[in-house]
Order: sequence, then structure tokens, then C-alpha cells
Amino acid sequence: MHFPMWAMAGFWGLVSGSALLIGAAIGFFTHVSQRVVGAIMAFGSGVLISTLSLELMEDAYVKGGFHSAAIGFLGGASAFTLANWVLARYGAKHRKRSGHHQATERKQVQQGQTEGNDPGDDNSSALAIGALLDGIPESIVIGLSLLAGGAVSTVAVVAIFLSNLPEGLSSAAGMKKAGHSARYVMLLWSGIALISGVASLLGYTVFSHFSAEVVAITTAVAAGAVLAMIADTMIPEAFEVAHNFTGLITVLGFLLSFFLSKMSM
Repeated sequence: MHFPMWAMAGFWGLVSGSALLIGAAIGFFTHVSQRVVGAIMAFGSGVLISTLSLELMEDAYVKGGFHSAAIGFLGGASAFTLANWVLARYGAKHRKRSGHHQATERKQVQQGQTEGNDPGDDNSSALAIGALLDGIPESIVIGLSLLAGGAVSTVAVVAIFLSNLPEGLSSAAGMKKAGHSARYVMLLWSGIALISGVASLLGYTVFSHFSAEVVAITTAVAAGAVLAMIADTMIPEAFEVAHNFTGLITVLGFLLSFFLSKMSM
């Protein structure tokens, strides 16, 4: 049975996004040590760095040349950094932390100590928007990969799945310590997983009508946003608890993704 390409894009986006929900369930309902969470986060960072280097930026360069790739890459990183800065002011700076950072941040927001908020505000909306900000660029990449070769990039799906697992796990563990209910956490990540599928579908259907240069810029934008996300949210959590082993574990993640990319050639 042959499925239409747009359905395949949505399906694989949903598969990769489901790792967020799986990770969230593990992080909320089981006890995973922060050192293990940090190690998994470092590994996922390495996987993503390899994918955006060897798959996304290479594809953007081939389709649109250096200028398109560079403009998109810097634009994506700048957009993410600006949005992340705004969200940090509303209590979502530590959304991927598994420790007590979220609890402290939520308390500050509720007490009106975070600049730009009124007393009594809660950071739940900022956390939800932050999760979307982190997940959507990754999912769009899956849809764009279908435009590149007529088949989904297995490496991209595996890489995003492996990186989403620790993201959901770490964030949910932190949300639990911050006092968020199981219902809130699971509904949040279920919604993000669903939106991941939609974002992947849109990545294919919307950009299938645009030129190769536009697709190249968009791919580079996603790559830039993902790299900025890794540096701003994933690596800090990994380093805080894994310390001197962070670099080695990140390299192992990079090596796995590199191996998968060569095996798929």
C-alpha cells in the first residue's frame, strides 16, 4: 500500500515527537538520577550536532550555495536566541533542567520577582511555548528531508528521536519538582508530539511549492535554531551534572549519528 508523501512526513514527525512523550513519562513517573539525565542529554546533543552538520547544512549548501546557507543559519540562530531571551523573562529559562531550577524559577515568577511579570503569574504558558520553540524546527527538518530525496531521512528521524527522549525526560523531571501535575505534564508533551507531526507535514507540503534556494534557506534556518537550542538549553544541563564526561559523551553521540549517515549512503 502506497501512502502519499505528505502523510509520510506527518507520520515520521509524529514518531520523532513521540520520544518527547516517552521521555516525559519516564522522567515524571520514575526516578532517574540527574547524572544519567545529563549523560543522555550530552549524547543527544552530539547526535543533533552531527545531523545538522552532515545532513542539514550540507543539503542547504548543495541546494542554495554558501550565501543562502549562511543567511539561513545565522537567521535561525538569531530568531531562536531572541525568542529564548523573551521566554527566559517569563520563567522558561530552565525548561530543560531536571533539578530544582524550574521550582526556583516558578517561585520567583509567582512572587513577581522575575522582571516583566506581575505578582502571581505562573510560568506554565512560557514552559509550553518554550517546548514548542525547541521542537518545531527539528520536526520541519523531517518534512524538508522528503523534498531532498523523495524519502524520509532515516538519520534525521533517528537523531531527532534520540535527542527528544532526554529533552522530555529532563524537562518533565524538572516540572515535577516545580510542582506541576502529571496531567499538565503529560498533556503538554502529548500536544507537542502532535504538533511535531503537523510541523513535519507542513515542512513538506508548504515548501514543496518553493524553489530550491528557499528550501535551502529554510533548512539552514532550522539547523541554526537547533544548534542555538543545543548550546542554550541542552549542553548546560548536561555539563552541570556530567561535568568532565560531557565532552566524551557528546562525541559518542556525534559518532553514532555519523555512522548512521554513512550507512544510509
